[in-house]
Amino acid sequence: MFESLNPVAMDPILGLMAAFRADARTNKIDLGVGVYMNDRGHTPVMTSVKEAETQLMQLETTKAYQGIAGDPDYNQRILELLFGADHSILNAGRIKSIQAPGGSGALRVGAEVIQRARPDAKLWVGVPTWPNHIPLLGSAGFEIKEYPYYNRDSHQVETDAMMETLRQVPAGDMVLLHGCCHNPTGADLTHEQWDLIADLALERGFVPFIDTAYQGLGDGLEEDAYGLRMMAERLPELVIASSCSKNFGLYRERTGSITFIAETPEQADIVAAQAMSVARQIYSMPPAHGALLVSLILGDQQLRANWEAELTEVRERIQSMRSLLADSIQNNAAGIDFSHIKQQRGMFSFLGLNTAQLDQLREEYGVYIVSSSRVNLAGINSSNIDYLGSSILSVLK
Repeated sequence: MFESLNPVAMDPILGLMAAFRADARTNKIDLGVGVYMNDRGHTPVMTSVKEAETQLMQLETTKAYQGIAGDPDYNQRILELLFGADHSILNAGRIKSIQAPGGSGALRVGAEVIQRARPDAKLWVGVPTWPNHIPLLGSAGFEIKEYPYYNRDSHQVETDAMMETLRQVPAGDMVLLHGCCHNPTGADLTHEQWDLIADLALERGFVPFIDTAYQGLGDGLEEDAYGLRMMAERLPELVIASSCSKNFGLYRERTGSITFIAETPEQADIVAAQAMSVARQIYSMPPAHGALLVSLILGDQQLRANWEAELTEVRERIQSMRSLLADSIQNNAAGIDFSHIKQQRGMFSFLGLNTAQLDQLREEYGVYIVSSSRVNLAGINSSNIDYLGSSILSVLK
């Protein structure tokens, strides 16, 4: 049976992680892996999560399957986190959300439902985007189209080119957008740019598909939700994939949601039933543990306050590492301006180094960065910033 299968090339990021683990140097630095790390280079369990787990041990009375839609309390609290407790969409009957196994599971369920609704719909993806977006969503059957997003020379969103391309998107197609903390560039849409895209969605009839995996890591929980809240207010249809991996630190618990806004309550009910049908065919029931923790945290005033304080620490640490890195390599022999790193948001940014420089960093200095030159700012800490800065300055000579 299996003799016809061909070897599969290793994912470049996973390959880089394997090479980093095999490196015996004690001063090595991993800026490739996409997880948050504290100043000790460790991905911690949040104290609020630990406290919720203690409570859950006493409260949980069964390990029986959840329903296909997941925990109802979790679903409602996630909607309130995404949109705010007073958003008009929550009482309109046009919105439905089901729990999914992580942001990736949410994206896939959303894609499969869209394929059922409109098999000929194309998916428009900004360049660049998270590397797994295209294989994850394309393998669901989407024909992938591209629109310009980031200018590597100006280090900014290419507003004019992006809008010109989006003006050509046909009605019924999907446009993938990053809710905040753009991965891999760190260059987020401004409020004005979000508004312009909403105008075009109304004019052209395309449907935004928003991937929001970092709410709270950019400018704040409320600030980071501007785009999806505004679009939920203005547009008849919207699809949102969300994740608790980053803002709750629940990476391995695979806790996410897929949310649909339909034109009418009747359509929303049908869409939710279709989403549960898709889920049943892929994984049947979602994992419970992470969702129950999130529900406990968001439903308890003290736990939520503790979580928000921890999230603020995470956000502020990332931003401080942006400033430290930019300042440490600003006066370089190549004359490259790195000030854009300070202006961007979230864990990621492009350094703009070429392949030879990245190879030199890895081979001579033990600094591991993916081939696009995307760096995870959370991999920087007070112990390695001086070494990292001097290493980068050396390859820029």
